[in-house]
Amino acid sequence: MGIKTMKPKALFCDLLYFFFFFFLFLYTAADHQAPSGNTIVFTTLGRPDYAWDIFTIPTFHPPNPSNEFQVTDGQSVNFNGHFPSSSSSILSLLHDRNPLQPPGPEAPPPLHLIYVTERDRVSNIYYDALYYGAPPNTRSRSALEIPVRIQAPLLGLEESKNRISMKDRPSLSGENLIYVSTHEDPGVPRTSWAAVYSTHLGTGLTRRLTPYGIADFSPAVSPSGVWTAVASYGSKGWDGEVEELSTDIYVFLTRDGTQRVKVVEHGGWPCWVDDSTLYIHRRSEDQWISVYRATLPKDKPVSTESLTIQRVTPPGLHAFTPATSPGNHKFIVVATRRPNSSFRHIELFDLVKNEFIELTRHVSPKTHHLNPFISPDSTRVGYHRCRGDSNGGKTTQLLLENVKSPVPNLSLFRVEGSFPSFSPAGDRIAYVDFPGVYVVNRDGSNVRQVFPLNAFATAWDPVRKGIVYTSAGPEFSSESTKVDIVSVNVDDADRSNFKKLTIDGKNNAFPSPSPDGKWIVFRSGRTGHKNLYIMDAIKGETGSLQRLTEGPWTDTMCDWSPDGDWIAFASDRDNPSFGSFELYLIHPNGTGLRRLVKSGSGGRANHPSFSPDGKLIVFTTDYGGISAEPISNPHHYQPYGEIYTVKLDGTDLKRLTHNSYEDGTPRWAPLYINPVDVEWPNRPQCAFEDCHWLSEMPGRGTRVEPLGLVKSECGV
Repeated sequence: MGIKTMKPKALFCDLLYFFFFFFLFLYTAADHQAPSGNTIVFTTLGRPDYAWDIFTIPTFHPPNPSNEFQVTDGQSVNFNGHFPSSSSSILSLLHDRNPLQPPGPEAPPPLHLIYVTERDRVSNIYYDALYYGAPPNTRSRSALEIPVRIQAPLLGLEESKNRISMKDRPSLSGENLIYVSTHEDPGVPRTSWAAVYSTHLGTGLTRRLTPYGIADFSPAVSPSGVWTAVASYGSKGWDGEVEELSTDIYVFLTRDGTQRVKVVEHGGWPCWVDDSTLYIHRRSEDQWISVYRATLPKDKPVSTESLTIQRVTPPGLHAFTPATSPGNHKFIVVATRRPNSSFRHIELFDLVKNEFIELTRHVSPKTHHLNPFISPDSTRVGYHRCRGDSNGGKTTQLLLENVKSPVPNLSLFRVEGSFPSFSPAGDRIAYVDFPGVYVVNRDGSNVRQVFPLNAFATAWDPVRKGIVYTSAGPEFSSESTKVDIVSVNVDDADRSNFKKLTIDGKNNAFPSPSPDGKWIVFRSGRTGHKNLYIMDAIKGETGSLQRLTEGPWTDTMCDWSPDGDWIAFASDRDNPSFGSFELYLIHPNGTGLRRLVKSGSGGRANHPSFSPDGKLIVFTTDYGGISAEPISNPHHYQPYGEIYTVKLDGTDLKRLTHNSYEDGTPRWAPLYINPVDVEWPNRPQCAFEDCHWLSEMPGRGTRVEPLGLVKSECGV
């Protein structure tokens, strides 16, 4: 029997089919593989509760809920608004970059607004034009429900050189947007990245107005557009302040930042009435924060010696973040904290009668209202507050809020709750919600308390399923305070599901298990100083206890590397008791001690956490300084906190977050999580606190206690 040979054409076709299906298989298999990359979660104090929108009320009508209306659209958080005066040209300038379709010429003039928003996972500046069917001062609440809204972002990543950054305090000068951005690294530890920029709305051409090496905050453009005023430290730099900043007021030419001169010593949040009159806030000698008027000379060079300064608002209450309108010498608008109130409100101050007229207290008495601004014709006041259920809307509650990452293949999430940590399988998250420890599934389901007492820091056992370690006791306490390490079985529904592992109660905290689950490193104040110790993970210190570090300083916030070779921790050993913390590495046998991150004079680097592959450490730090005046935000204990990563040799330092909040307690997830928000059951909204230091009422021996105290993130 003869052998049949395959014809060349048939052989070619069969090979073609083979390779087609082979490559199709490879493509399909690759498409179904888990995405490669890493994920970091972190906490931002109070931020999940903000739900800010911009609202407005008329200045010449008695304030009541019926004449307040919401201007922004309820997406993400929207704040620090500005009513532009040259708004007629905005639509035409934006048309070439982002074609917009406004209503026809028969439509009434719109309400124009420029504001900061954090939608689409990044900080940006947006423009909204709202078209209504009635004039602004005759509209009733029912006529305001469904306006025609034209909306566009004013900045793209190209304006900040394709880098993530915080944006703040926008205003318009002709065809240019003036604003703060943090996209340029000054390269010096504990130096703010905040600088003022000018972007042409038509071309996108961006110019830096702040000198390099200097940080500027809270810019305000004069009515003519010629001058810009800022709060700035100048060349002296930030010294770690977290309450009222000791900034000065500088002015410079808006077109290019030249002719910069200091005009007021000690002041913040400038605003103009005309090109020779500024209003600012500062703490007075009697310790009340008050508004002052600075009058610049018209016939001689401007300097701190040539202008006159006059106090405007009287003692007896805090008045700050003033707002003015062009040519209006009759009144200003301020935010206030009064001795009889726990809430920040907006009030009009009559400059002729020297008296306050309360506005928002008559509308939402138990809501904080922040950072007022006035329309160019002085008929409307704007501000931002938590929207709650305004106009029937609902705010989505997020367990994990995705934040745009500047690093490829790294997803970032802001998580509800403090000290988050993932189970080894990545399916559950443990976190602290003072008081108590909670566990929730990664999809936001099955939230439950697993430990009822006050606690801080969480860490999952890598071997024994469902075991979480935590520190039971008060945070921010002395070495002798009773705090103990406990292990909690989160799968045991019995309330006796925890075991105390330390026995002396001398501030034992921040447990971290070894990768084999046999040991726990933790800090303890048992000798009078907070140093590191290692104990048996199952029996606790009764099974085995050895000292790892020793000295008259604080070693704390320790984390064991995935390969077991290193322990990272924060320490003030270079400058004990002065609050300056740096990151160190040490082997579990006590050898190899070396500094990983130097924080700069007085700086802080805290809460180190190893990546799953052990090549990077994420931590929180004040390396990027402060990004905004703290008084312009709700309460943050440490408003400089930002999230960074660094390699184990101290190189490749990267900033991941940009905002004016307190970001802290970062942790790596054991697997990559797609950058999509994760919702969970609705929780109480608007539960954030005003700046606690505004509760101090000078000379009265009183302190207005904030409601529902929000705890700090650090827990040293």
